[in-house]
Amino acid sequence: MSFLSRAALAAAMTITFFGLTAQSTAGLAAEVEHMLPQPNATAPMTATVFTPTPTTVQVPNPTDLADDELANEETVAYPSLAAAVAAQSTHDGDDEALQCLAGAIYFETRGEPLSGQLAVAEVILNRAKSGRFPSDVCDVITQRGQFGFVRGGRIPSINEDSKAYRTAVAVAKVALNDAWDDQAGPALYFNRGRPPASGLKKVASIGNHIFWR
Repeated sequence: MSFLSRAALAAAMTITFFGLTAQSTAGLAAEVEHMLPQPNATAPMTATVFTPTPTTVQVPNPTDLADDELANEETVAYPSLAAAVAAQSTHDGDDEALQCLAGAIYFETRGEPLSGQLAVAEVILNRAKSGRFPSDVCDVITQRGQFGFVRGGRIPSINEDSKAYRTAVAVAKVALNDAWDDQAGPALYFNRGRPPASGLKKVASIGNHIFWR
């Protein structure tokens, strides 16, 4: 083999060797790249958000009833006017104001709804507080020309054992203790017809009576 032939053969083998080496290196790089985690070009970047666990607050139980105003009998909440009336005693050393008020309720409204009886009682109490009438309950009732049942400045005698009078006493106690809100509110007058005086405003109509202020 001539020198030129040997040189040509050596050159060819060198080119082949470098070609194989380049191909192997590229293949290895691709294989290594495939083994590495690939970023997802289409998936959006996400972040983990920390959400605190809600805290449960324990509400304390109501205080013992011994500390409650209802348990101490400072105030009493009745479910109805009838219940408030039924809860009152009718004979326990009643004072004069209570007897006068019960007498007025008896003569003016016996047989009327309890709401009407209470409204009449409130008119009398409103007068006593108004400064326009006597300040004493009995004096309000016996004031001349105000209540038709009054005879000679006195309230007639009543059968105190009658059911109607016992109811009147209980209603009077409800009114005096402010144990129920009446429907007549600030009324100072009541009758069964037109206003007893000009300029008065109608407040309510209960039973057979109209209440005015």
